[in-house]
Amino acid sequence: MNIEKQINKKALELGYEKCGIVHIEDLNDYDTFLEERINQVPSSQKFYESQRRLTNLTQQYPWAKSVVVTVSNYGHYKVPDTLKNHIGKHYIFDGRSNTECEEYSRSIEMNNYLQELGLRTLSNRHFGVVGMRWAAVKAGLGVVRKNNFFYTESGSAVTIEGWITDKDMELIGTNAIPPCPQGCSICIKACPTSSLSAPYVMNPISCVSFLTTFTARDLTIDPVGQQCGSWIYGCDACQDVCPFNKDKWIERDELAEVSEITERLTPSCIMEMDEDYYVKMIQPKFFYLKPDELWKWKINTLNFMRNNYDESYRQCIINARIDENEKVRFMAEKVCRELLIV
Repeated sequence: MNIEKQINKKALELGYEKCGIVHIEDLNDYDTFLEERINQVPSSQKFYESQRRLTNLTQQYPWAKSVVVTVSNYGHYKVPDTLKNHIGKHYIFDGRSNTECEEYSRSIEMNNYLQELGLRTLSNRHFGVVGMRWAAVKAGLGVVRKNNFFYTESGSAVTIEGWITDKDMELIGTNAIPPCPQGCSICIKACPTSSLSAPYVMNPISCVSFLTTFTARDLTIDPVGQQCGSWIYGCDACQDVCPFNKDKWIERDELAEVSEITERLTPSCIMEMDEDYYVKMIQPKFFYLKPDELWKWKINTLNFMRNNYDESYRQCIINARIDENEKVRFMAEKVCRELLIV
């Protein structure tokens, strides 16, 4: 059995849905892809420029020969009702940081196996070392749909991992995944902020997930906040309505670590959360916001309360007017004015 088949066999034994290997040179056109994205939406230039770190791989890593790409399906966990449509499912069950997820331990084992084979490897658990969706498509593992998410036969509830290696290898998969129907625009219509404006075209800086996680833009002054609907951290809107995700998520396995924090992630509890609990229990799992950024969670939550006002939120909003963080106080005052809370 050649090394490519050994790697694929091990990946499937560990529980990965798919595995492929591409030559490092085959990813050189990712730079062209970024240019196309910038040209489509010029206001996205700053974001896509930040992704240049994933280009010119042969220059960055002269020793690199190929990239091992794996896909894990995480759409098998039970989603707490209180988190649905408030916290993005990918972030709840993020195997990159949630150590209890089987996807986390699987990644560790795969990394160790590649090194046991004598390969020099480079990976980045949180942010990737290559354009992950790009590499997965090149490896024949699936397709990117109109909502810009990567899909296998099991839908888009998948995590892609990659390892740059120093051995010349190739293992390209095949699939019979049908393309999006030509006239379908369900995902585009479902996008709360119209960030997804056309098939395969999106503006990341107005995406709800981007607004509430990656950058957590200051919703105290951002008018897009009013379009975030019920989302506090992340967004699943364009994936939830996609026909190719219909009946794909099977709520089979309960994750105890998620159950432990579920009650603390309700809107009211977020507003009452203290820094110590946040740093120890929440931030390590939701790593896009930093240990000193509980205030962003609270602003996102106040934004949610403004968009979905219920009388039970009244006291939380009033209490936030004396929060220790100035921006939280400012947001609370703003919400009070808009909702005529005195």
